[in-house]
Amino acid sequence: MAAIAAAALGPENVLGILMPSPYSSGHSITDATALAQNLGIATETMAIAPTMDAFDQALRPLFAGSEFGLAEENLQSRIRGTLLMAVANQFGHLLVSTGNKSELAVGYCTLYGDMNGGLGAIADLPKTQVYALCHWLNTRPTAVLRTLPHCGPEIIPAHIISKPPSAELKPGQIDQDSLPPYDVLDEILDRLICQHQSAAEIIAAGFEAQTVDRITALVNRAEFKRRQAPPGLKVTDRAFGTGWRMPIAKQWQP
Repeated sequence: MAAIAAAALGPENVLGILMPSPYSSGHSITDATALAQNLGIATETMAIAPTMDAFDQALRPLFAGSEFGLAEENLQSRIRGTLLMAVANQFGHLLVSTGNKSELAVGYCTLYGDMNGGLGAIADLPKTQVYALCHWLNTRPTAVLRTLPHCGPEIIPAHIISKPPSAELKPGQIDQDSLPPYDVLDEILDRLICQHQSAAEIIAAGFEAQTVDRITALVNRAEFKRRQAPPGLKVTDRAFGTGWRMPIAKQWQP
């Protein structure tokens, strides 16, 4: 996302905000710093632990007796989203949303958190295509070198591409704890969303029935989130937004 913004606007017009939490891994900071240095963009660091503590204190009377769970995980994303919008408001910036098509499709994103922003630049790119774009940038740096004068031979640090994707909202969390591998997920989503195949047709193509039914249900359930997402750049035949009209609530299920 940062590379796209730097290539489109020039690195001098991009600001990266590092927002570590107590659950952030060390490499999440070093990888982000290395990327920013490659791109030549400015960065600021805003640790969210103090804000998390303040929210925990405010919620403690109501949350007493309950275990750490999804509410606390999403709260971290919402703290980040609020702070990022404050920075954007203060300095007249545009916050670029980082969500990709895979996440938006199944609702693996947080309303008023990582869904905040004025533009979803990769909202129509499935996760596997995001990785492909990263590889393309690294194998053809001269394609963007003109607008990224500070980058070295590797624009996207290799570890960003190779490490298991994670929201890092709790210890040891990785995306695959909640979702199928992205190559499987994206193939199912492509058949369901772009090729208009039914769940039965996707299962007949060799995909596990339980997985297909679960993904279909997640896509249906996440429609209310997508209605509140920032506008995204359309690059496929069927993007979420003006080319996608599904009911938010319905009794019928396929």
